[in-house]
Amino acid sequence: MTKPLIPQSNVLLDSIRDVLNRSHKHVAQAVNSTMVQTYWRIGHLIVEDEQQGQSRAEYGKGTLKALSLSLTKEFGKGFDVRNLRNMRSFYQTFPIRNAVRTELSWTHYRILIRIENNKARQWYMQESIEQSWSARALERQIGTLYYERLLASQADNKAIKPVLNEAKQHTDALAVSAKNYLRDPYIFDFLGLPTDSLQENELEQGLIDNLKKFLLELGKGFAFVERQQRITTDDGDYYIDLVFYNFHLKCFLLIDLKMHKLTHQDVGQMDMYVRMYEEKKRRSDDNPTIGLILCTENNKTVAKYSVLNESEQLFASKYITELPTEEELRQQLEKDRRLILEQQGKYEY
Repeated sequence: MTKPLIPQSNVLLDSIRDVLNRSHKHVAQAVNSTMVQTYWRIGHLIVEDEQQGQSRAEYGKGTLKALSLSLTKEFGKGFDVRNLRNMRSFYQTFPIRNAVRTELSWTHYRILIRIENNKARQWYMQESIEQSWSARALERQIGTLYYERLLASQADNKAIKPVLNEAKQHTDALAVSAKNYLRDPYIFDFLGLPTDSLQENELEQGLIDNLKKFLLELGKGFAFVERQQRITTDDGDYYIDLVFYNFHLKCFLLIDLKMHKLTHQDVGQMDMYVRMYEEKKRRSDDNPTIGLILCTENNKTVAKYSVLNESEQLFASKYITELPTEEELRQQLEKDRRLILEQQGKYEY
């Protein structure tokens, strides 16, 4: 007779399961750390040998191929010529051993070594650790120029430089302010929705259905609070599309989705939402609430001649639902930069 299984909710079973899961996680982390350190050492040995008379071209054509055949025969997979080149690049990119962080996997490092800009690479590396980005998430953030977009959104009225120059010059930690946590544009390529007939409720539902990816695109420290949150007043009820909370800023973020170019009415509506939220929802230990209008196209006139221009609580950003090429995104960022400079009379043709 078959003995009955222990119920899934049994305390003893849960305790043992927790121990095993922790053990498996520890083993995986130990294996990952060992792999990263091992590949760094192999890269070091290859570079050292190369510097003792071997040319880079010769390595590419002969030595690495022979080395790959011998290592594969003795140790199995993982030592093809491409991976050996990655190990060499790994060491060349991170020549100081203490700079290698074992919290990241070898796959993370294979992505990071492709970034030519050292300061951008260091920023992506630190964000990957702090935000626990998977290798796939890291690759997506690099592909959507997360770093450049973030720098572009931080451009102030005193000193605005081209996005690419800023990306090379700025590596200081982000100041804790709303402006530094929001950016333009936001990319919702993960939705997979048709752009020609997209409705606001479909966009909202798509973001909720892909909440994990949406939070990744929003940035660090955001947590989802509620969809269509109701605020009751003497004159009726009002509904905010999406509400989040940021634990770094210690404040609520209200998001209003618009399927058109930014208008004065959109700004006025969000201004009202933020004021109501400040009075009826914000707790005494929270920082001031911020409002973000997500629209299909920004409006420089509205941005200049409305409360958006001076407010530290109201923002508007463009969103796109299809992932552009890197060059298209760079051109868009350059266009946005040029518009800001033109408004200030500082752009040189």
